[in-house]
This record gives sequence, C-alpha cells and structure tokens, in this order.
Amino acid sequence: MVTHFFVARRMARRFVAGETLDEGLAAAREMNEKGLMVSLDLLGESVHDEVTAISATDAYVNLLQAIHKNTLDANISVKPTQLGLDISEQLCADNLRRMLTTAQECGTSVNIDMESSKYTDATIKIFRQLSQEFDNVSTVIQSYLRRSEADMTHLADEGSTVRLCKGAYKEPPDVAFPEKVDVDANYVKLMQAYMADDNRQKGAYLKVATHDPNMIDATLQYVKEHNIPVDQFEFQMLYGIRTKTQFELHEQGYQMRVYIPYGTEWYPYFMRRLAERPANLWFLLKNVFTR
Repeated sequence: MVTHFFVARRMARRFVAGETLDEGLAAAREMNEKGLMVSLDLLGESVHDEVTAISATDAYVNLLQAIHKNTLDANISVKPTQLGLDISEQLCADNLRRMLTTAQECGTSVNIDMESSKYTDATIKIFRQLSQEFDNVSTVIQSYLRRSEADMTHLADEGSTVRLCKGAYKEPPDVAFPEKVDVDANYVKLMQAYMADDNRQKGAYLKVATHDPNMIDATLQYVKEHNIPVDQFEFQMLYGIRTKTQFELHEQGYQMRVYIPYGTEWYPYFMRRLAERPANLWFLLKNVFTR
C-alpha cells in the first residue's frame, strides 16, 4: 500500500535512483561524469524461496554485464538474505560465487552488505570463504556492534577490503552500543586501527562510509597526520545525502564512491534512512513538492 502512495514514492526518490535498471545506470553515469565512483544496489532482502534468490542473482549478473557494457566506474553491493541466506549458507555462497565470477570477467567487484546482527557470523564466514577464491570481494562492518573491533582485527590480518559504517538496524544494548557518542567513538577507533601502516601493508583497504562531518574530519585528520596515500582508502556516501560534501571531497583529491540503490523493493531501505536520522523526514516533506 505504501509503495503505491504518491508522497511516499516521491520522498523515496531522494534516496533511490528509480525502480528500473536503466534508471540505476543513468544515475551511475551521472555520478561518473562528475568524477565519482559508484556502487549499485538492486534493492531486495529477506528472500525465503530458492527461485527468487536465483532470480535476484540473475538480475545482478545482468547488472554487472550492463556496467561493463556501459563502461561505468561502478561495482555492486548485495544483501546476503536477498541471495537466500535464510534458506542456506551454501545457496547464498553459490549465488555470490556466480556473481563474483561475472564481476571478475567484467573487471569490477562485489560488496557483501551487512544486515542485522542475526546474520553477522554467517556473512563474515561466507566472505572469508569467497575471499580465498576471489580478490574482488569485500564486506561491511558496523561500528555500533560491540563485536566489531575483534572482527576488524581479524579482517585486517587477512588483508581484507571492508566498508565501515555505523549501522542502521535495531539491536539490543548487549549487542550494539545504544548511545550515539559510543558508536561514533568506536567508528573513529576502528577507522584509525584499520588504516594503520602495518594493516595497509597486509593489503587491508578501508571504505569510510559516513555522512557524519565529525567522522569525515577525523578521517581527514588521520590520513594527513600519517601521510596515507589517497588511493589506499575511499569515502562512501549514500545517493541523495550530503551531495555537496561528496563533490567537495572529490575536488580535494579524495576517492568518493556513491552508493546508489534502485528497484521496486525500496520501502525497507527508505525507512532505515529515516530511522538513521529522523530529521530526514522533515527535510523530505519540505522538498517533496518542489524537487
């Protein structure tokens, strides 16, 4: 019902490129033309039948081929539950393996998104398994989880590519830090540790995914103090959020990748964006009829 409501659809377009592959590709092309890299995400999650999981995999393979055909500077991001993790780890891993093979052929990469803490162990397990077979796979760690410091220590030792974000799922306080100040402090701590010289020498590469100006400033200060080359990390932000900052960081010489979601399954994604920052709702209501 909500997905057919005009105002909801109009507001969601702030964060979602559209519902079709062509709309996703057009948004990616626009970002590339402005000097920004892209990660495309065909929205979807919580798949509970094998046919739908395989269909989602087929759609991602098609997306990868379209990225290559259109010579876009883009990779893809995908949620494990969209590929059948709730059915079996093997099904999810097999579907990811097919996508990674295509991505390798197309000269790009696949990022395995992190969902709620229910899936953290399985997601990291699958990532580790596939990283033994492919060098074009990365995953996500969330700074609001108490376990993340240990996870990132192990991933750094393995020379992994990781996207660090704060996290947007509702979690109990024994699993995740309930206070923003603690989430932020952990984010800075994890960022600094992962980008330390010894970890980068092992091949560890960090994608600093944040819109928080304090986290951005902390990263900029750290990389300047430690003379970290701009090609050894990147910033990531969501489509439609702090666009001006995205361009400013690019103009300063930093790598910037924009996470662009598209597809008909936009409602859960849209609601998480509002939950992350309730002020987004007022901003969208003010702009929905003028955009």
